[in-house]
Amino acid sequence: MRQYTIFPGAVVSYKRPILALILLSATMLAGCAIPPPANRTQSAAVTPKQARATHLGRVVAPELEKHPGLTGIDPLVDPLDAFAARMDLARSAQRSLDVQYYIWRDDLTGTLLLEELREAADRGVRVRLLLDDNGIPSDLDDTLAALGAHPNIEVRLFNPFKIRRPKFIGFLADFSRLNRRMHNKSFTADAVATIVGGRNIGDEYFGATDGMVFADLDVLAVGPAATDAASDFDRYWASASSYPVGQILATAPRDQLEALDRKALAVQSDPAATAYTAALRETTDVRRLLQGALKLEWARTRLVSDDPAKALNSASPDTLVTRQLQEILGVPTRELDLVSPYFVPAEAGTHYFTELAGRGVAVRVLTNSLEATDIALVHSGYARRRVELLSGGVELFELARFPDTSARHHGADNAGSGGSSLHAKTFAVDAERVFVGSLNFDPRSANLNTEMGLLIESPGLASRIEAVFHSLAPQLAYRVNLDQDGNVYWIRRNGDVLVRYDREPNSTWAARLGIWFFSILPIEWLL
Repeated sequence: MRQYTIFPGAVVSYKRPILALILLSATMLAGCAIPPPANRTQSAAVTPKQARATHLGRVVAPELEKHPGLTGIDPLVDPLDAFAARMDLARSAQRSLDVQYYIWRDDLTGTLLLEELREAADRGVRVRLLLDDNGIPSDLDDTLAALGAHPNIEVRLFNPFKIRRPKFIGFLADFSRLNRRMHNKSFTADAVATIVGGRNIGDEYFGATDGMVFADLDVLAVGPAATDAASDFDRYWASASSYPVGQILATAPRDQLEALDRKALAVQSDPAATAYTAALRETTDVRRLLQGALKLEWARTRLVSDDPAKALNSASPDTLVTRQLQEILGVPTRELDLVSPYFVPAEAGTHYFTELAGRGVAVRVLTNSLEATDIALVHSGYARRRVELLSGGVELFELARFPDTSARHHGADNAGSGGSSLHAKTFAVDAERVFVGSLNFDPRSANLNTEMGLLIESPGLASRIEAVFHSLAPQLAYRVNLDQDGNVYWIRRNGDVLVRYDREPNSTWAARLGIWFFSILPIEWLL
């Protein structure tokens, strides 16, 4: 019989070494539980009076008076414009920056934005940065800890991991908690202007990489929706899942902020990024806003957001984004145009969409093809419902992966070797109302992650979504069909020629086998 020391002063005997190893692992993982957040300062969004006194507030005041109760909306489709708008919003802030994201990369765009937040704090702006801990690399820990030590910056981690390297170990001990994430995305300045939509912070979201680039959508919103976004940020900031970095991360090296400065200078001087950063000096939509030259779409706009208690599985069903949208949107009577990169309708969603189509509502869905998706596992959840959706009259379009030209358009030397994937999350109802936000149409968004977005009553914006299906989809996507025997096939227009595919286009047999295998597993609720 062998003896194994588990911890000092305790000796356990087992006949088999593997049993001791299991007990050792369990003992280590028992220490992964995380205590409630502590030592949190109290703070809140700036008041309407304070917001009106800022430069942003004074600039937009005349237009707000002309459009009482309405929000000014500016769609941000171009990836570089979307990044530049965030940079200029940070530069224009005078009182506060409330920034909330699921993913923040330690790359060119992530570094430049962190440096911009730091510079805003140096000039006296209060910066609150709330990041989902699953979406940040451990390499950022020292930088975030250093930023959190700045007198004008507070950083909090949502639903954090106690074990920092490798984080996935935490799932072994606390899966039910760590499987729930904050998927929200907002960037709010002085409670006057906010950017809400599908983009995280990373080069692939802003066309600054030669790898996969996401086709995405944000909106710049000015007025009441920005006030609501600031108030909603307060809910998450004060929630039971929001932890000060000082409680989670080790104290950063003294020179860490200087290291951030050096890194920001290095990425700006990198020849591969020179043209990209130079483009940031061009006139942006935020600068046009400050000059009074930005044409906004004024519309009734409502922010919808999950209760942050959803991350602890303690939110009331009535507070969920999916329930709010059902109540606000009602039942489409003419058409429903849906754009979702990760489309997993499951049984209930499939029934809903096919029932609408059966009543004569035109239901059109644009999602990623297998070749374009960045998460093949999620595609399996969509593929298992594809025949039923098509049989029920739903029109399906799958975006083809095509060479990215955004970086070349902006002058980067390394452009063109990657491809684009759909990441926008939006839908239009009856050509009257549009939703733009973080919500994917999958079980994870509905039941596990927290989400947010803006519901905009705007026929003008709704018509833009329709145009995707009437003009862009036939050029950029495969139209999915059923033959007489109930088999799926794909049609893609190549100039004046229609090309038919009887298998998932441009896919390998191994990829198709994997999709089939995962589609028969009972994992749809996780996707």
